[in-house]
Amino acid sequence: MKLDIVWRSTPGAMLSTLSLLGETMSMTKAELVTIVSEKCSISRLNSVQIVDQVFRILKETLETGEKVKISGFGSFTSREKRPRKGRNPKTGKVMMISGRRVLKFKPSPTLRKAVNQGG
Repeated sequence: MKLDIVWRSTPGAMLSTLSLLGETMSMTKAELVTIVSEKCSISRLNSVQIVDQVFRILKETLETGEKVKISGFGSFTSREKRPRKGRNPKTGKVMMISGRRVLKFKPSPTLRKAVNQGG
């Protein structure tokens, strides 16, 4: 099952919102909840529930190895990395680095264009 989510707002609008948050351009979950609450004219409690559900759905979908594609925003995928040889930078000793699953995000052309043009 592939999960498609349609990005209802323009990425540029979200970038404008991000620029209001300060110079660091880092958004916390609490700030996202506040923005959702204000933009959608809903209570903070409802926006907390919405944001939590969206993150829960994304997490559960990615845990199963499925791809999450959000139209106008980008795609999240998980992939397996094989075990490999590496070196301890402190001692120089060769060691095995265990295999693991990693997440990959590929921005959509729309988001990439908005970010590069500053909104």
